[in-house]
Amino acid sequence: MRRLLICCLAMFAVYGADVPTVLAVGQGYPGGGQMPGSQMPGGRGMGQPGMGVPGDEMPSTPATEKPDAAARKAYAAAMKSLNRAHEYEEAAAKAPNEDKKSAALEKVGDAYNRALDQFTEALSNKGDMVDAWNHVGYVHLRLGAYNESIDDYNHALALNADLLDAVEHRGEAFLAVDRLDDAKAAYMDLFYHSRPLADQLMVSMQKWQETHRVSANGMRPADIDSFGKWLVERDGIAKQTASASAAAPAPTSP
Repeated sequence: MRRLLICCLAMFAVYGADVPTVLAVGQGYPGGGQMPGSQMPGGRGMGQPGMGVPGDEMPSTPATEKPDAAARKAYAAAMKSLNRAHEYEEAAAKAPNEDKKSAALEKVGDAYNRALDQFTEALSNKGDMVDAWNHVGYVHLRLGAYNESIDDYNHALALNADLLDAVEHRGEAFLAVDRLDDAKAAYMDLFYHSRPLADQLMVSMQKWQETHRVSANGMRPADIDSFGKWLVERDGIAKQTASASAAAPAPTSP
């Protein structure tokens, strides 16, 4: 019931009164794409149960608390959990041995799942909270729930099309489910609006290419080769235009 409520709130926020009377539910991760709004953000990455992080308990919502205030409270708690996840990731990267690394990585997953619950709580109170949709898309991406991440970013970008970091992260999710044409479209959008983010997505695309050259993972070799040629062409154009921009003289004052 909670999942249906959030989707209805979000669709109302995006489409106004013209809310579809039937909510089509797409296939979950892994698999094909889904309709925007068909996946509730609290679906948890990879189907794992949420695990609490000590000190990050879900804030209680008094019956008399207004939805906007409840949304802000849950969002603040979610950001705290998200920051903890990043801290645990840094600890895992610096861990001196495998035991400590494993312990830190376990805390990473716990913190991301707690953030997912808290962002979901925020959206259940305010379905048009664009920052919550943006961050829940990132959490799903980090948890490996790529189709859910795409749906979340669809919501965020429907509310604010200028969220270029959402375009880049959705492009990474497109790659993870082998939606190459969508990933290329994301790159071209970023190429004209945010070259640093375009370069970041290019690195992810090149890693995808290298991985699939070793193991096709169900992709046709011809499609992998075609994508590789496109990457070489686009990377060359990016380097040429970057060099031209660097060599151009600075404009003089009139």
